[in-house]
Amino acid sequence: MITEEKKLESFHIWTVGCQMNVADSQRVDVGLKRLGLDEEKNIEDAGIVVLNTCVVRQSAEDTATGLLGKLGKQKKKNNTFICVTGCMVESTIKELEQRFPHVDLWAKPQDTSLIIENIADYLDLSSDGCLENLIPEKSKFAEFVPIVQGCDKFCTFCVIPYRRGRETSKPLNDVVNEVQNLSQNGTLEVTLLGQNVDSYGHDLFPKKDLSDLMYSISDLDNILRIRFLTSHPNDMSRKLIETIRDLPKVCKSINLPFQAGSNRILANMRRGYTRDQYLKKIEEIKSIVPDATITTDLIVGFPGETEKDFEDSLEILNLVKFDKVHVAAYSERKGTYAFRKIDDNLTQQEKRRRLNVVNELQDKIQFELNSKYLDSEQDVLVEGYIRNKLYGRTEGDKLVYIENADDSVIGKIQKTKIIEISSYSLIGAKI
Repeated sequence: MITEEKKLESFHIWTVGCQMNVADSQRVDVGLKRLGLDEEKNIEDAGIVVLNTCVVRQSAEDTATGLLGKLGKQKKKNNTFICVTGCMVESTIKELEQRFPHVDLWAKPQDTSLIIENIADYLDLSSDGCLENLIPEKSKFAEFVPIVQGCDKFCTFCVIPYRRGRETSKPLNDVVNEVQNLSQNGTLEVTLLGQNVDSYGHDLFPKKDLSDLMYSISDLDNILRIRFLTSHPNDMSRKLIETIRDLPKVCKSINLPFQAGSNRILANMRRGYTRDQYLKKIEEIKSIVPDATITTDLIVGFPGETEKDFEDSLEILNLVKFDKVHVAAYSERKGTYAFRKIDDNLTQQEKRRRLNVVNELQDKIQFELNSKYLDSEQDVLVEGYIRNKLYGRTEGDKLVYIENADDSVIGKIQKTKIIEISSYSLIGAKI
């Protein structure tokens, strides 16, 4: 039986969305534990509930609002303290406050200090010493590190600039110190995060860039791998590509969204490049880093997308042969330019058809690409278990399940022979 005191001093963090949200939640978790609170796995038994929301997809926002409705009943019963953060929290929250009056605190993305201070006040605790250096005290072997917040691109389909604001870079020394602390706590691999990570440092004085940061992190002895997400074709410089080639610790794995293969649709999306410019950037990457794995993001069914426009996107998939494609059917996001100005004229049925066509094509491409790994030897950073199977990732971010190993390999880079492949993962044997 859980006592009222135990409920009051326990918390549950519910997270949905991107890696940025995961990293933000980790930092809230550290702060609340420093206050002396215990983590509660069951949301219904927690005295404090923090919802870290995502609104990139309508389904994610619907899930969050549905949960908020249920928490209203929980609050009446248990007097639960409810905090909502993440991209659902706009600069103007009057409508949200009216819709969900039972929420105690609305906090903008990454406003970690505000969350911890308010919860401390609610529990009549002091937050002194709880707000500095909020990194996981027992780190995972692979961790996410936010380095730039917000986005300046204002693509017509995207709500991020309105929810997370304009681009703001974290000082280079602060990032290096954070990564160093993570490494001392057991982290071997870091993924540097930003809605537009390639623009890192342009707002700093003196100016820095992502390459400068990578060189600084590479000097840390215990960090073995460095990744980064997500890039924009207009901001991926030749200097950055050469840094990926030249620094052994930087993984040769690049996510470069193209979003659409039609110049007309790209213009309507306000992406700022043409298909030819995108393909030239891919050609540049492959010429400088020939063994790089390349992933991408694609939207199908953007308003006005004709069958010919869609075929242009399929042509890009066939030309580039991406190692992975994160594909989504377009959905209207309130507050974006597309929502206000462009009529969403395609049926859900047609969007689903195009989504299925992409997935079927990409399955074949990924199987073809993964076939070259059969019988090869790969260095796999083993992270733990998924569905009772040991798993890890190669430098090229290929998911590998290891069959003949035990817990002793977790947290190590294990030489592995690939014995079986599929479109989505590899199966290996410990060497």
